[in-house]
Formats: sequence, structure tokens, C-alpha cells
Amino acid sequence: MGKRSIEERIQEEAQCLAEEFHKTQGTPFDPTFILSRAVSNIICSIVFGNRFQYDDEKFLTLNNLITERFRVGSLPPSQLYNIFPEIMEKIPGSHHAGSKCSQGILRFIEERIKMQQASLDPSDPHNYIDCFLVKMDQEKNNPASEFCMENLVMATFNLFFAGTETIGTTLRYGFLTMLKYPQIQEKLHEEIDRVIGRDRMPATEDRNKMPYMEAVLHEIQRFSDILPMSLPHAATKDINFKGYVIPKGTYIYPLLSSVHYDSEEHSNPQEFDPGRFLDSQGCFKKVEAFMPFSAGKRICMGEGLARMELFLFFTTILQSFTLQSPVPPSQISLAPVAVGVGKVPPKYQLSACWRQH
Repeated sequence: MGKRSIEERIQEEAQCLAEEFHKTQGTPFDPTFILSRAVSNIICSIVFGNRFQYDDEKFLTLNNLITERFRVGSLPPSQLYNIFPEIMEKIPGSHHAGSKCSQGILRFIEERIKMQQASLDPSDPHNYIDCFLVKMDQEKNNPASEFCMENLVMATFNLFFAGTETIGTTLRYGFLTMLKYPQIQEKLHEEIDRVIGRDRMPATEDRNKMPYMEAVLHEIQRFSDILPMSLPHAATKDINFKGYVIPKGTYIYPLLSSVHYDSEEHSNPQEFDPGRFLDSQGCFKKVEAFMPFSAGKRICMGEGLARMELFLFFTTILQSFTLQSPVPPSQISLAPVAVGVGKVPPKYQLSACWRQH
């Protein structure tokens, strides 16, 4: 998978993201697509073995498709499609746009796989696709093998969709809260300057020394609640739960919002308050009612990568910039514009003002 660690890849991309912010010269801009490209490049470096320039046309098309797929999937027609696919298939509406986006993403992936097949050296695989192709060849005579082209395409698709828009959307919410609460941003600047300074890149080992940053990132995830429902599970046998019979094979959607916005677990859950993740000494404390990556045996397998990305991207940007809004904080809304499979934050503009040494 290459000699560079995942952390090094994220640090490199975080510096590229900071350069893009710096190019704006403090003029207001919409961060949606810049953030999406940065996060997507992490998946690209793992899956394809390389990152893309932010102005690469095919890369831009891929990210537009991923962002649009997430947006459409969060609209009511798409929710109905998930519940009544046979009926909704025959009804016109925006839910069909989601399928078109998915097909575009799949075509991009299939083209890249063909390119890598042509140049593959089985003795020296460099990335996820190379490793999968080598395993496919090793098991080509095993009819029960799950290492086939269809699974490679879909596994890569899932890595992109699950690993790009979720982190990108969380960062968008995170920077929006910094515009809404400049006093929180100021406290983060103080902690960054004290622990890291301005002359070196943030590293994951800094995280344990930055309780306020940890608290803010946790509160961003709890408050934004970007995946209100976890992915569907299925009952493996008939279950009797609190007097209700759940037959084997029934789809079960855990409602994560019921945890993150439970007033018995979180005082004033509708308020953004990093203090709920700090003890009386200002140290970070774990809160049981916190599960943005779901829970149990099917917990999100990308949790470690996601936590690393959130910390390094967020800290790198705030190390170099003060984020400001063209409108007063009182006029900034944190309410999502769409709620479905995910929560879509409102569009907004920010100015990234370089922090002088």
C-alpha cells in the first residue's frame, strides 16, 4: 500500500487544502467543494495510489457526483425509494437523479481499474485496487471466492461514498459553527498556539494534549448528527423486543439522532456546547451517549481514519487562518436544509484570514 503512512497522506493533503484557502486572499467563498476534494483525495491516495490536482476535470466531475448523490439521497423521495423501491421505480422524481449519480461514479471507478489492470505488477502492488486484483488472480479458480470484479467495483464505490461526503460534510458543519461562535474559535487558536505553535504541521500525537479541540470535534459530530440513521441491519432470527416481535430478516435502522439529542443524556441538546465533553478540570471526558460511527460489531470500520482526518484538517486550517463570516453570527443558521439518509448543512460563505505570526 506504499511506504507513506495514512497520517502523512492526510498531513500532505491538509497543507494543500490550506494553500487553497490562502489563494482566496480573504475574500468570501463557499467551502463545499474545496473540502470535498481534499477529503476525496485521501481515498484516492489509498485506492488509486495518487492524489489529484483540485482543478483536474475528471476529479471535479467525480466530486460533484458524490456531493449531489449525498444531497439527493437526503431528500424525501429518496427515502421513499429506499422503503418502496418497486413502486418508486415507476414514479418520476428526484430519486432517479441519485441513480444517475451512482452510475457516473461507477464508470469513473471502472475506468481507473482498467488502467491499473494494464500496468499491474503482481509482485509490487501499490494500492488497494492493486492488492485486490492480485488476490483476484490468486483465487481465480475458486468459485466461492468473493474477490471478483463486481465486488472490487462496489467496494471501491462504498469507500468513496462513505469516506468522502461524510467527512466533508462534518468539516462544513464544523467551520460553520466557528463562524457562529467566534469565541470558541478563539479558544481553539489559543490551544493550537500553545501546544503546536505555528511552525510545524499538526500531528495525531498532539490530540491527547488538546482537550478543548477534542471536545469541539466531538460536539460538532454530535450536534451535526450528519447520519441520523445508521446503515440498515437485519435480524438474524425472530426476536421478541419489549413485547414486539421482529421477524427474521427484518431491516432495522438504528436511529442515532435519538442518542445525540436525548435530553436525559445531554442537557440542552439543541445547543452547541463543547463543555459537555469536558470535566471540571478542563480535561476531555468520554460520553456514553455519543455514537456517530454507530455501535456494536458493525461499527464503522473507517472510524480511525475519519477521526484522524477531522483532527488534522480542522487543526491545520485553524492553525493558519481565522475564519470569518460576511454576515453577523446572529444571522447564521445551523439548521440543515435537508434531512434524510444524511443531514445537509446550509450553503454559506466564509473568509479565511491569514493569522500573522
